[in-house]
Amino acid sequence: MDGTGKGHPATPGNTKRGLAWAWVLGIGALLVVLIGILAPRPEKEPVWQPGPKNAPVSRTAAPSLRTPRQPQSHLHWALPAGVTAEEVVANKVIQFARNRREVLHNLAKRLSEEVPAELDRFFDAVEAGHWDKANDLFEAIRNNRTRTEGMTKLWPAIHETYGVAEAARMWPPQQLLDYGQAVLGSLRPGMIYVGGTDAGRFIPTLLNETSEGERHVIITQNALADGTYLQYVSFLYADRLSTLTQEDSQKAFQDYLSDAQKRLQHDQQLPDEPKQLRPGEDVRVAEDRVQVSGQVAVMAINEKLFQTLMDKNPDVSFAIEQSFPFTSTYSNATPLGPIMELRVQDEQTSLTPERAAQSVDYWRAIAQQLLADPEAANSSDARKAYAKMASEQAALLLNRKYAAEAEQAFLIAIEISPSNPEAVFRYVNLLMGQNRLGDAIPAVMNAVNLAPENKQFRDLLERMQKIKKN
Repeated sequence: MDGTGKGHPATPGNTKRGLAWAWVLGIGALLVVLIGILAPRPEKEPVWQPGPKNAPVSRTAAPSLRTPRQPQSHLHWALPAGVTAEEVVANKVIQFARNRREVLHNLAKRLSEEVPAELDRFFDAVEAGHWDKANDLFEAIRNNRTRTEGMTKLWPAIHETYGVAEAARMWPPQQLLDYGQAVLGSLRPGMIYVGGTDAGRFIPTLLNETSEGERHVIITQNALADGTYLQYVSFLYADRLSTLTQEDSQKAFQDYLSDAQKRLQHDQQLPDEPKQLRPGEDVRVAEDRVQVSGQVAVMAINEKLFQTLMDKNPDVSFAIEQSFPFTSTYSNATPLGPIMELRVQDEQTSLTPERAAQSVDYWRAIAQQLLADPEAANSSDARKAYAKMASEQAALLLNRKYAAEAEQAFLIAIEISPSNPEAVFRYVNLLMGQNRLGDAIPAVMNAVNLAPENKQFRDLLERMQKIKKN
Protein backbone atom coordinates (compact mmCIF):
# COMPACT_ATOMS: atom_id res chain seq x y z
CA MET A 1 0.00 0.00 0.00
CA ASP A 2 1.64 3.26 -1.00
CA GLY A 3 0.95 6.88 -1.76
CA THR A 4 -1.06 6.00 -4.82
CA GLY A 5 -3.83 4.73 -2.56
CA LYS A 6 -3.50 1.19 -3.89
CA GLY A 7 -3.08 -1.70 -1.53
CA HIS A 8 -4.13 -5.15 -0.46
CA PRO A 9 -6.55 -5.07 2.45
CA ALA A 10 -5.92 -7.72 4.35
CA THR A 11 -3.93 2.44 30.36
CA PRO A 12 -0.82 2.95 32.02
CA GLY A 13 -0.60 2.95 35.81
CA ASN A 14 0.59 5.82 37.93
CA THR A 15 3.96 4.32 38.89
CA LYS A 16 7.10 3.43 36.96
CA ARG A 17 6.13 -0.22 37.23
CA GLY A 18 2.69 0.54 35.73
CA LEU A 19 4.16 2.60 32.91
CA ALA A 20 6.69 -0.06 32.01
CA TRP A 21 4.05 -2.75 32.08
CA ALA A 22 1.62 -0.80 29.91
CA TRP A 23 4.30 -0.48 27.23
CA VAL A 24 5.04 -4.21 27.27
CA LEU A 25 1.44 -5.35 27.45
CA GLY A 26 0.20 -2.91 24.84
CA ILE A 27 2.36 -4.62 22.24
CA GLY A 28 1.44 -8.08 23.46
CA ALA A 29 -2.29 -7.39 23.50
CA LEU A 30 -2.21 -6.06 19.96
CA LEU A 31 -0.38 -9.15 18.76
CA VAL A 32 -3.00 -11.30 20.40
CA VAL A 33 -5.82 -9.45 18.66
CA LEU A 34 -4.16 -9.89 15.28
CA ILE A 35 -3.45 -13.56 15.88
CA GLY A 36 -7.07 -14.04 16.89
CA ILE A 37 -8.19 -12.58 13.58
CA LEU A 38 -5.72 -14.36 11.32
CA ALA A 39 -4.99 -17.71 12.98
CA PRO A 40 -5.88 -20.78 10.86
CA ARG A 41 -8.52 -23.10 12.25
CA PRO A 42 -7.93 -26.82 12.79
CA GLU A 43 -9.37 -29.35 10.41
CA LYS A 44 -12.44 -31.31 11.48
CA GLU A 45 -14.67 -33.92 9.95
CA PRO A 46 -17.70 -32.33 8.27
CA VAL A 47 -21.01 -32.31 10.09
CA TRP A 48 -22.90 -30.67 7.25
CA GLN A 49 -24.57 -32.92 4.69
CA PRO A 50 -27.49 -32.31 2.34
CA GLY A 51 -30.77 -32.17 4.24
CA PRO A 52 -34.42 -32.18 3.23
CA LYS A 53 -35.34 -29.32 0.95
CA ASN A 54 -37.54 -26.53 2.30
CA ALA A 55 -37.68 -27.90 5.84
CA PRO A 56 -39.82 -25.54 7.95
CA VAL A 57 -37.99 -23.55 10.60
CA SER A 58 -39.23 -21.42 13.48
CA ARG A 59 -37.45 -19.19 15.97
CA THR A 60 -38.07 -18.36 19.60
CA ALA A 61 -37.99 -14.84 20.94
CA ALA A 62 -34.43 -13.61 21.30
CA PRO A 63 -32.69 -12.36 24.44
CA SER A 64 -32.23 -8.61 24.58
CA LEU A 65 -30.86 -5.88 26.79
CA ARG A 66 -33.85 -3.61 26.66
CA THR A 67 -35.40 -4.28 30.08
CA PRO A 68 -33.06 -2.81 32.74
CA ARG A 69 -31.41 -5.25 35.13
CA GLN A 70 -33.47 -8.23 34.02
CA PRO A 71 -31.26 -11.35 33.78
CA GLN A 72 -31.29 -12.69 30.26
CA SER A 73 -31.23 -16.26 28.99
CA HIS A 74 -29.68 -17.92 25.98
CA LEU A 75 -32.72 -19.34 24.20
CA HIS A 76 -32.52 -22.26 21.81
CA TRP A 77 -33.63 -22.02 18.22
CA ALA A 78 -36.91 -23.94 18.21
CA LEU A 79 -36.77 -26.93 15.90
CA PRO A 80 -39.82 -28.23 14.02
CA ALA A 81 -41.08 -31.62 15.15
CA GLY A 82 -39.15 -34.48 13.60
CA VAL A 83 -36.38 -32.28 12.17
CA THR A 84 -32.87 -32.23 13.63
CA ALA A 85 -30.64 -29.20 13.98
CA GLU A 86 -28.21 -30.85 11.58
CA GLU A 87 -30.93 -31.12 8.92
CA VAL A 88 -31.95 -27.50 9.43
CA VAL A 89 -28.38 -26.24 9.04
CA ALA A 90 -27.72 -28.48 6.03
CA ASN A 91 -30.87 -27.22 4.33
CA LYS A 92 -29.88 -23.63 5.02
CA VAL A 93 -26.40 -24.07 3.56
CA ILE A 94 -27.91 -25.50 0.37
CA GLN A 95 -30.43 -22.67 0.18
CA PHE A 96 -27.73 -20.07 0.79
CA ALA A 97 -25.41 -21.54 -1.85
CA ARG A 98 -28.20 -21.46 -4.43
CA ASN A 99 -28.94 -17.86 -3.54
CA ARG A 100 -25.32 -16.76 -3.81
CA ARG A 101 -24.83 -18.64 -7.08
CA GLU A 102 -27.71 -16.61 -8.48
CA VAL A 103 -26.22 -13.42 -7.04
CA LEU A 104 -22.86 -14.23 -8.63
CA HIS A 105 -24.37 -14.81 -12.07
CA ASN A 106 -26.46 -11.65 -11.86
CA LEU A 107 -23.42 -9.66 -10.76
CA ALA A 108 -21.43 -11.10 -13.65
CA LYS A 109 -24.13 -9.95 -16.08
CA ARG A 110 -24.09 -6.50 -14.54
CA LEU A 111 -20.33 -6.32 -14.98
CA SER A 112 -20.35 -7.99 -18.41
CA GLU A 113 -18.04 -10.72 -17.12
CA GLU A 114 -17.97 -14.42 -17.89
CA VAL A 115 -18.40 -16.85 -14.99
CA PRO A 116 -15.47 -19.28 -15.01
CA ALA A 117 -16.56 -22.91 -14.91
CA GLU A 118 -14.70 -23.61 -11.66
CA LEU A 119 -16.95 -21.15 -9.82
CA ASP A 120 -20.04 -23.17 -10.71
CA ARG A 121 -18.22 -26.36 -9.75
CA PHE A 122 -17.55 -24.81 -6.35
CA PHE A 123 -21.25 -24.10 -5.81
CA ASP A 124 -22.09 -27.62 -6.98
CA ALA A 125 -19.80 -29.04 -4.29
CA VAL A 126 -21.25 -26.83 -1.56
CA GLU A 127 -24.82 -27.73 -2.46
CA ALA A 128 -23.91 -31.43 -2.50
CA GLY A 129 -22.27 -31.22 0.93
CA HIS A 130 -18.89 -32.34 -0.42
CA TRP A 131 -16.61 -30.39 1.87
CA ASP A 132 -13.24 -31.69 0.69
CA LYS A 133 -14.06 -30.92 -2.94
CA ALA A 134 -15.51 -27.51 -2.07
CA ASN A 135 -12.41 -26.70 -0.01
CA ASP A 136 -10.02 -27.73 -2.79
CA LEU A 137 -11.92 -25.68 -5.35
CA PHE A 138 -12.00 -22.68 -3.03
CA GLU A 139 -8.24 -22.83 -2.51
CA ALA A 140 -7.65 -23.07 -6.26
CA ILE A 141 -9.98 -20.13 -6.92
CA ARG A 142 -8.33 -18.07 -4.19
CA ASN A 143 -4.86 -18.74 -5.56
CA ASN A 144 -5.95 -17.82 -9.09
CA ARG A 145 -8.47 -15.08 -8.42
CA THR A 146 -6.25 -12.36 -9.86
CA ARG A 147 -5.89 -14.32 -13.10
CA THR A 148 -8.76 -12.43 -14.69
CA GLU A 149 -10.64 -9.28 -13.78
CA GLY A 150 -13.85 -11.29 -13.70
CA MET A 151 -12.50 -13.70 -11.08
CA THR A 152 -11.40 -10.77 -8.94
CA LYS A 153 -14.74 -8.98 -9.11
CA LEU A 154 -16.76 -12.13 -8.35
CA TRP A 155 -14.54 -13.25 -5.47
CA PRO A 156 -16.65 -11.78 -2.60
CA ALA A 157 -19.62 -14.05 -3.41
CA ILE A 158 -17.33 -17.10 -3.42
CA HIS A 159 -15.65 -16.08 -0.18
CA GLU A 160 -18.97 -15.46 1.58
CA THR A 161 -20.35 -18.83 0.50
CA TYR A 162 -17.22 -20.62 1.64
CA GLY A 163 -17.33 -18.84 5.01
CA VAL A 164 -20.93 -19.90 5.54
CA ALA A 165 -20.21 -23.52 4.58
CA GLU A 166 -17.13 -23.64 6.78
CA ALA A 167 -19.04 -22.30 9.79
CA ALA A 168 -21.68 -25.00 9.25
CA ARG A 169 -18.90 -27.56 9.23
CA MET A 170 -17.04 -26.27 12.27
CA TRP A 171 -19.94 -25.57 14.63
CA PRO A 172 -22.32 -28.03 16.34
CA PRO A 173 -25.61 -27.43 14.47
CA GLN A 174 -27.75 -26.43 17.46
CA GLN A 175 -25.05 -24.09 18.73
CA LEU A 176 -24.78 -22.46 15.31
CA LEU A 177 -28.53 -21.82 15.28
CA ASP A 178 -28.48 -20.51 18.85
CA TYR A 179 -25.59 -18.17 18.15
CA GLY A 180 -27.23 -16.74 15.05
CA GLN A 181 -30.45 -16.37 17.01
CA ALA A 182 -28.67 -14.45 19.77
CA VAL A 183 -27.25 -11.97 17.24
CA LEU A 184 -30.14 -11.53 14.80
CA GLY A 185 -32.77 -11.60 17.53
CA SER A 186 -31.11 -8.60 19.17
CA LEU A 187 -31.52 -6.40 16.08
CA ARG A 188 -34.36 -3.95 15.78
CA PRO A 189 -36.23 -3.57 12.47
CA GLY A 190 -34.18 -1.77 9.84
CA MET A 191 -30.85 -2.14 11.65
CA ILE A 192 -27.68 -2.67 9.65
CA TYR A 193 -25.53 -5.39 11.15
CA VAL A 194 -21.75 -5.32 10.84
CA GLY A 195 -19.92 -8.59 11.51
CA GLY A 196 -16.25 -8.91 12.36
CA THR A 197 -15.11 -12.41 13.28
CA ASP A 198 -15.82 -15.34 10.97
CA ALA A 199 -18.57 -16.59 13.29
CA GLY A 200 -19.98 -13.11 13.81
CA ARG A 201 -20.14 -12.48 10.09
CA PHE A 202 -20.99 -15.76 8.42
CA ILE A 203 -23.44 -17.39 10.85
CA PRO A 204 -25.81 -14.39 10.99
CA THR A 205 -25.49 -14.06 7.20
CA LEU A 206 -26.54 -17.68 6.73
CA LEU A 207 -29.57 -17.37 8.98
CA ASN A 208 -30.50 -13.90 7.75
CA GLU A 209 -30.65 -15.00 4.11
CA THR A 210 -32.55 -18.25 4.75
CA SER A 211 -35.19 -17.21 7.29
CA GLU A 212 -38.72 -15.99 6.77
CA GLY A 213 -38.32 -12.87 8.93
CA GLU A 214 -36.80 -9.51 8.09
CA ARG A 215 -33.71 -9.61 5.89
CA HIS A 216 -31.22 -7.22 7.45
CA VAL A 217 -28.37 -5.57 5.61
CA ILE A 218 -25.25 -7.46 6.73
CA ILE A 219 -21.71 -6.35 5.92
CA THR A 220 -18.27 -6.93 7.45
CA GLN A 221 -15.95 -4.39 9.01
CA ASN A 222 -12.91 -6.25 7.69
CA ALA A 223 -13.25 -5.78 3.92
CA LEU A 224 -14.30 -2.16 3.47
CA ALA A 225 -10.85 -1.26 2.15
CA ASP A 226 -11.33 -3.79 -0.68
CA GLY A 227 -12.85 -2.15 -3.76
CA THR A 228 -14.32 -5.43 -5.06
CA TYR A 229 -16.13 -5.93 -1.75
CA LEU A 230 -17.58 -2.41 -1.94
CA GLN A 231 -18.86 -3.24 -5.41
CA TYR A 232 -20.44 -6.43 -4.06
CA VAL A 233 -22.13 -4.58 -1.19
CA SER A 234 -23.46 -1.98 -3.59
CA PHE A 235 -24.89 -4.70 -5.83
CA LEU A 236 -26.65 -6.35 -2.89
CA TYR A 237 -27.87 -3.32 -0.96
CA ALA A 238 -27.74 -0.11 -3.03
CA ASP A 239 -31.54 0.09 -2.91
CA ARG A 240 -31.49 -0.01 0.90
CA LEU A 241 -28.64 2.31 1.94
CA SER A 242 -26.15 4.79 0.58
CA THR A 243 -23.15 2.58 -0.13
CA LEU A 244 -19.48 3.49 -0.23
CA THR A 245 -17.96 4.55 -3.54
CA GLN A 246 -14.48 4.24 -4.99
CA GLU A 247 -14.10 7.97 -4.31
CA ASP A 248 -14.88 7.34 -0.63
CA SER A 249 -12.28 4.59 -0.63
CA GLN A 250 -9.59 6.75 -2.23
CA LYS A 251 -10.25 9.55 0.26
CA ALA A 252 -9.96 7.18 3.22
CA PHE A 253 -6.68 5.81 1.85
CA GLN A 254 -5.22 9.26 1.28
CA ASP A 255 -6.38 10.60 4.65
CA TYR A 256 -4.79 7.65 6.39
CA LEU A 257 -1.54 7.97 4.44
CA SER A 258 -1.28 11.68 5.26
CA ASP A 259 -1.93 11.05 8.93
CA ALA A 260 0.52 8.14 9.05
CA GLN A 261 3.21 10.27 7.41
CA LYS A 262 2.78 12.99 10.05
CA ARG A 263 3.02 10.47 12.86
CA LEU A 264 6.10 8.88 11.29
CA GLN A 265 7.78 12.28 11.02
CA HIS A 266 6.95 12.97 14.66
CA ASP A 267 8.54 9.72 15.79
CA GLN A 268 11.65 10.32 13.68
CA GLN A 269 12.12 13.97 14.67
CA LEU A 270 11.21 13.56 18.36
CA PRO A 271 12.54 10.12 19.33
CA ASP A 272 12.36 10.85 23.08
CA GLU A 273 8.62 11.57 23.02
CA PRO A 274 5.94 8.84 23.13
CA LYS A 275 5.60 7.10 19.79
CA GLN A 276 2.59 8.06 17.70
CA LEU A 277 2.78 5.10 15.32
CA ARG A 278 0.82 2.21 16.78
CA PRO A 279 2.40 -1.18 17.51
CA GLY A 280 2.21 -3.29 14.36
CA GLU A 281 1.76 -0.25 12.12
CA ASP A 282 4.45 -0.47 9.43
CA VAL A 283 4.97 2.98 7.88
CA ARG A 284 7.97 3.99 5.80
CA VAL A 285 8.97 6.39 3.03
CA ALA A 286 10.55 4.99 -0.13
CA GLU A 287 11.31 7.05 -3.22
CA ASP A 288 9.40 10.01 -1.74
CA ARG A 289 6.27 7.91 -1.28
CA VAL A 290 4.61 6.88 1.95
CA GLN A 291 4.17 3.12 2.18
CA VAL A 292 2.11 1.37 4.84
CA SER A 293 1.41 -2.29 5.39
CA GLY A 294 0.01 -4.68 7.95
CA GLN A 295 -3.33 -5.49 9.51
CA VAL A 296 -3.28 -2.44 11.79
CA ALA A 297 -3.05 -0.09 8.80
CA VAL A 298 -5.79 -1.92 6.89
CA MET A 299 -8.15 -1.84 9.85
CA ALA A 300 -7.48 1.86 10.38
CA ILE A 301 -8.61 2.47 6.80
CA ASN A 302 -11.60 0.19 7.33
CA GLU A 303 -12.53 2.26 10.39
CA LYS A 304 -12.39 5.49 8.41
CA LEU A 305 -14.59 3.96 5.73
CA PHE A 306 -17.05 2.67 8.29
CA GLN A 307 -17.38 6.16 9.75
CA THR A 308 -18.02 7.43 6.23
CA LEU A 309 -20.70 4.79 5.72
CA MET A 310 -22.48 5.84 8.90
CA ASP A 311 -22.20 9.51 7.91
CA LYS A 312 -23.81 8.70 4.56
CA ASN A 313 -26.71 6.99 6.34
CA PRO A 314 -27.51 9.34 9.22
CA ASP A 315 -31.01 7.98 9.84
CA VAL A 316 -30.05 4.30 9.99
CA SER A 317 -29.20 2.32 13.13
CA PHE A 318 -26.03 0.21 13.14
CA ALA A 319 -25.01 -2.75 15.30
CA ILE A 320 -21.60 -4.40 15.31
CA GLU A 321 -19.77 -7.56 16.35
CA GLN A 322 -16.08 -6.72 16.25
CA SER A 323 -13.00 -8.59 15.21
CA PHE A 324 -10.88 -5.46 15.65
CA PRO A 325 -12.00 -2.61 17.93
CA PHE A 326 -13.30 0.50 16.19
CA THR A 327 -12.79 2.67 19.24
CA SER A 328 -13.93 5.81 17.42
CA THR A 329 -17.47 4.44 17.70
CA TYR A 330 -17.39 3.89 21.47
CA SER A 331 -18.46 7.35 22.62
CA ASN A 332 -22.15 6.67 21.91
CA ALA A 333 -22.23 2.88 21.75
CA THR A 334 -24.14 0.58 24.09
CA PRO A 335 -24.52 -3.19 24.59
CA LEU A 336 -27.30 -4.78 22.56
CA GLY A 337 -27.69 -8.44 23.46
CA PRO A 338 -24.29 -10.01 22.71
CA ILE A 339 -23.32 -7.24 20.25
CA MET A 340 -23.16 -3.43 20.36
CA GLU A 341 -25.44 -0.73 19.06
CA LEU A 342 -23.70 2.33 17.66
CA ARG A 343 -24.61 6.00 17.42
CA VAL A 344 -27.14 5.78 20.24
CA GLN A 345 -29.00 9.04 20.85
CA ASP A 346 -32.00 7.78 22.81
CA GLU A 347 -31.59 8.31 26.56
CA GLN A 348 -33.55 5.12 27.24
CA THR A 349 -30.94 2.98 25.45
CA SER A 350 -27.74 4.95 26.15
CA LEU A 351 -24.99 3.40 28.24
CA THR A 352 -25.81 4.19 31.85
CA PRO A 353 -24.60 2.53 35.07
CA GLU A 354 -27.80 0.49 35.03
CA ARG A 355 -27.21 -0.78 31.50
CA ALA A 356 -23.56 -1.51 32.27
CA ALA A 357 -24.70 -3.72 35.16
CA GLN A 358 -27.33 -5.27 32.91
CA SER A 359 -24.64 -6.22 30.40
CA VAL A 360 -22.81 -8.12 33.14
CA ASP A 361 -26.08 -9.88 34.07
CA TYR A 362 -26.57 -10.85 30.45
CA TRP A 363 -23.13 -12.41 30.14
CA ARG A 364 -23.41 -14.17 33.47
CA ALA A 365 -26.61 -15.86 32.28
CA ILE A 366 -25.02 -16.73 28.93
CA ALA A 367 -22.00 -18.29 30.65
CA GLN A 368 -24.15 -20.36 32.98
CA GLN A 369 -26.24 -21.78 30.17
CA LEU A 370 -23.31 -22.39 27.82
CA LEU A 371 -21.34 -24.29 30.43
CA ALA A 372 -24.40 -26.29 31.47
CA ASP A 373 -24.95 -27.45 27.88
CA PRO A 374 -22.55 -30.33 27.10
CA GLU A 375 -22.57 -29.62 23.37
CA ALA A 376 -21.72 -25.96 23.89
CA ALA A 377 -19.19 -26.69 26.62
CA ASN A 378 -17.37 -29.10 24.31
CA SER A 379 -17.35 -26.71 21.34
CA SER A 380 -14.23 -24.55 21.38
CA ASP A 381 -15.62 -22.56 18.44
CA ALA A 382 -18.79 -21.64 20.31
CA ARG A 383 -17.00 -20.80 23.53
CA LYS A 384 -14.38 -18.66 21.77
CA ALA A 385 -17.07 -16.79 19.85
CA TYR A 386 -19.06 -15.90 22.96
CA ALA A 387 -15.91 -15.08 24.94
CA LYS A 388 -14.86 -12.73 22.15
CA MET A 389 -18.16 -10.86 22.28
CA ALA A 390 -18.09 -10.65 26.08
CA SER A 391 -14.54 -9.33 25.91
CA GLU A 392 -15.53 -6.69 23.35
CA GLN A 393 -18.37 -5.47 25.54
CA ALA A 394 -16.00 -5.39 28.50
CA ALA A 395 -13.62 -3.22 26.47
CA LEU A 396 -16.49 -0.86 25.69
CA LEU A 397 -17.41 -0.66 29.38
CA LEU A 398 -13.80 0.06 30.30
CA ASN A 399 -13.55 2.75 27.64
CA ARG A 400 -16.65 4.39 29.11
CA LYS A 401 -15.19 4.33 32.65
CA TYR A 402 -17.22 1.41 34.01
CA ALA A 403 -14.12 -0.36 35.28
CA ALA A 404 -15.83 -2.58 37.86
CA GLU A 405 -18.38 -3.86 35.35
CA ALA A 406 -15.65 -4.30 32.74
CA GLU A 407 -13.62 -6.44 35.14
CA GLN A 408 -16.64 -8.66 35.80
CA ALA A 409 -17.29 -9.03 32.06
CA PHE A 410 -13.64 -9.95 31.40
CA LEU A 411 -13.84 -12.60 34.13
CA ILE A 412 -16.98 -14.03 32.55
CA ALA A 413 -15.27 -14.12 29.15
CA ILE A 414 -12.41 -16.06 30.71
CA GLU A 415 -14.89 -18.38 32.43
CA ILE A 416 -16.48 -19.12 29.06
CA SER A 417 -13.11 -19.71 27.37
CA PRO A 418 -10.34 -19.86 30.03
CA SER A 419 -7.45 -20.01 27.57
CA ASN A 420 -8.78 -17.32 25.22
CA PRO A 421 -5.73 -15.06 24.67
CA GLU A 422 -7.63 -11.87 23.96
CA ALA A 423 -9.78 -12.09 27.09
CA VAL A 424 -6.80 -12.98 29.27
CA PHE A 425 -4.56 -10.21 27.92
CA ARG A 426 -7.25 -7.56 28.21
CA TYR A 427 -8.13 -8.62 31.75
CA VAL A 428 -4.50 -8.60 32.82
CA ASN A 429 -4.01 -5.23 31.16
CA LEU A 430 -6.87 -3.85 33.27
CA LEU A 431 -5.35 -5.28 36.45
CA MET A 432 -1.88 -3.95 35.71
CA GLY A 433 -3.29 -0.56 34.86
CA GLN A 434 -4.57 -0.55 38.45
CA ASN A 435 -1.21 -1.81 39.77
CA ARG A 436 -2.76 -5.11 40.85
CA LEU A 437 0.17 -7.37 40.07
CA GLY A 438 -0.86 -9.78 42.81
CA ASP A 439 -4.18 -10.41 41.07
CA ALA A 440 -2.72 -10.51 37.57
CA ILE A 441 -0.10 -13.21 38.08
CA PRO A 442 -2.56 -15.96 39.17
CA ALA A 443 -4.75 -15.17 36.14
CA VAL A 444 -1.81 -15.68 33.79
CA MET A 445 -0.62 -18.79 35.65
CA ASN A 446 -4.09 -20.27 35.16
CA ALA A 447 -3.92 -19.48 31.44
CA VAL A 448 -0.49 -21.13 31.22
CA ASN A 449 -1.80 -24.24 32.97
CA LEU A 450 -4.78 -24.44 30.62
CA ALA A 451 -2.77 -23.75 27.45
CA PRO A 452 0.86 -24.74 28.13
CA GLU A 453 1.61 -24.68 24.40
CA ASN A 454 0.78 -20.95 24.20
CA LYS A 455 4.15 -19.16 24.09
CA GLN A 456 2.54 -15.75 24.56
CA PHE A 457 1.11 -16.80 27.92
CA ARG A 458 4.48 -18.17 29.03
CA ASP A 459 6.29 -15.02 27.91
CA LEU A 460 3.71 -12.86 29.66
CA LEU A 461 4.10 -14.77 32.91
CA GLU A 462 7.89 -14.50 32.71
CA ARG A 463 7.72 -10.72 32.20
CA MET A 464 5.31 -10.30 35.09
CA GLN A 465 7.49 -12.35 37.42
CA LYS A 466 10.45 -10.12 36.48
CA ILE A 467 8.35 -7.06 37.26
CA LYS A 468 7.51 -8.56 40.67
CA LYS A 469 11.18 -9.18 41.46
CA ASN A 470 12.10 -5.62 40.53
